[in-house]
Amino acid sequence: MDPEFAFAFRGVDATVGRFRLRNVSFSLPQGYVMGFVGANGAGKTTSIRCLLGIQRIERGEIEVLGHRVPAPVALRQDVGVVLDHTYLVGEWRLSEVERAVGPFYDRWDTARYHDLLGEFGLDPRARVKDLSRGMAVKLMITIALSHRARLLVFDEPTSGLDPAARDELSAILGDFLTDERHSVLFSTHITSDLERIGDYLTLIHDGRIVATGTKDEILDGYRIVRAGPDDLADVVGIPLIGVRRTGVGVQALVATEDAELLGDRVVIDPPSLEEIAVHIGASEHPRIPVKEYS
Repeated sequence: MDPEFAFAFRGVDATVGRFRLRNVSFSLPQGYVMGFVGANGAGKTTSIRCLLGIQRIERGEIEVLGHRVPAPVALRQDVGVVLDHTYLVGEWRLSEVERAVGPFYDRWDTARYHDLLGEFGLDPRARVKDLSRGMAVKLMITIALSHRARLLVFDEPTSGLDPAARDELSAILGDFLTDERHSVLFSTHITSDLERIGDYLTLIHDGRIVATGTKDEILDGYRIVRAGPDDLADVVGIPLIGVRRTGVGVQALVATEDAELLGDRVVIDPPSLEEIAVHIGASEHPRIPVKEYS
């Protein structure tokens, strides 16, 4: 076990119905944010369930904060989970949430809970069912920070949030990461959030890791190529990822080293993270052009 990692997947296989994670390997050093990117159904939530010990794995191993999963019960003290829906009883008032949840955590801080409610504009008298989408996310973050979690795991937390609420969430995470022992796994298909706060990125497609590394490594590992309708029809030996054809041209994602082999028949541009995600999500066989970390 390596205490320097917030978490690490090593060769993990897992099956849920007809869906399967296959040889999933990626890791995050402590003190950083990892963006976990993939289309709906790519395997993000299944991977998170494996990380939390909810989903059984068939092969490989997972490490969280120096402990192998399934981890000791005490590890729940150090992991905070923010889902795309609230897991709390709708009729509870926010003051009652603390009384229900607090006893499960040895380090629960009542003063911090109420300070954070005030900071986030959450009324202790409000009922969970009456919270807006953004307020519900803030409540779950409040719970995680009130038990002094070291690793925050977000599963699509910004889905349905307006831009102002997403900016506010980014600021909250910035404050959380001022402690170098704190880390974040941020699963999302809204790539604009990760352009600002992501240090590392992992791309998943159809249950497999496509690429993982620092944000700069991922962005530098690909290029968008654009050409006329027939200019790429005879390309052999160069994988064209997520090809998109129209009546006036063709666009594809390629590995940076492959883009240079296409010569002057194409226009080559650096991609945005959103373009990478869209092309990989549309590809049946995406290529892994950058180094894998395990």
